[in-house]
Amino acid sequence: MIRRDRALAILGECTGDEIWSVDHCRSRGVPEAWVEELADALESGWDDDRQTIYLGDRPTNQYHGVRDVDLAKRVGGALGVDVERIADRAWDRRDLVRRVKEAVVEGE
Repeated sequence: MIRRDRALAILGECTGDEIWSVDHCRSRGVPEAWVEELADALESGWDDDRQTIYLGDRPTNQYHGVRDVDLAKRVGGALGVDVERIADRAWDRRDLVRRVKEAVVEGE
């Protein structure tokens, strides 16, 4: 479980485009079980800039962390939102995060 205020703070930081380091997740109060489950070594895709992972302004091949879209989905589920229904309608990661935030605010 996660306290509602902590969940809302985490969700508020999510954009759909970011990868959070494990340390950042822990500093923000993401439950350790979520960090362990969601953390992964993510690889850049070089065919499209939207698939490239950047550290600051420099591209990198790999990064170990947690995609904030996955955190948003986890937070939404913990707050009672039907994340699968939202994911089916979302255009992309950013839209999914936006829709989860809206659903939480509207109490869906």
